[in-house]
Amino acid sequence: MRTAAVVAPKASAIADTDFLKFRDFFYRKTGIHFDESKRYFVDKRLVERIEATGSDNFRTYFVNLRFESGTAELQKLVNAMTVNETYFFREAYQFDCMVKDMLNEIAKRKRPGDRIRIWSVPSSTGEEPYSIAIYLLERWAHIEDYEVEIFSSDIDTEVLASAQKGVYSARSVANLPKAYLEKYFKKLNDNEFAISRDLVSAVEFNRMNLTDPTDTKRFRDIDLIFCRNLLIYFDEMSRRIAAEGMFEALNPGGFVCLGHSESMSRISNLFSVRRFPDAMVYQKPI
Repeated sequence: MRTAAVVAPKASAIADTDFLKFRDFFYRKTGIHFDESKRYFVDKRLVERIEATGSDNFRTYFVNLRFESGTAELQKLVNAMTVNETYFFREAYQFDCMVKDMLNEIAKRKRPGDRIRIWSVPSSTGEEPYSIAIYLLERWAHIEDYEVEIFSSDIDTEVLASAQKGVYSARSVANLPKAYLEKYFKKLNDNEFAISRDLVSAVEFNRMNLTDPTDTKRFRDIDLIFCRNLLIYFDEMSRRIAAEGMFEALNPGGFVCLGHSESMSRISNLFSVRRFPDAMVYQKPI
């Protein structure tokens, strides 16, 4: 006689009290705050992780998450909860400002052969740091005069792995000039392009939580930071911690570029506003 296969029951919906417990826990771990407008997204991802781990319900999953001996499930949860959508040459006016103004000003305070360090956070799947690298190679006349280092960080380990793989969709590379696409990418098929391994090796990727001072203290002597469209996911306290971490990481006179809807002036008085022809940015006083 054939017996029916046993199918594990689906995880039930997340109760209001459980959502609040999880939201507070996730905020303490990451600095990311989910309000009610993100409720459907959070519940969906939570149910997926509950089912993936074979937990009976939220309570069982949450207890195991809080008291697990390692951080494997927490990292999987962070990967599931973070949104990563970007493309090459996004908000390119700031890259124009980088090669026309900011880097030239930074270079004046250095000698030929000195290091210039650029930090891109969040990395997402790598489009931003690779865009920076392409801009430097193609549009900054003094690239050969200095030792430029590019760092890129994210709290999501899956997107970091994707960035290091370096394979992108046609949509992701749509804003690239055709000459750059042909020069720095290999077409794999009609919808996939692999970036040059030389560019991959030019960027140092690492996991980092911008609201954890023990993470950010690893970054020092930075000259230019791109931190775009990340602070909008933080509350006021987390934004202030992130701003202080960037301030400590920067050299005197270093710059921070934020997303077009973000304002450092509403977060911290540590930085000065600098208005260049192409962009408004924030500077650590010299």
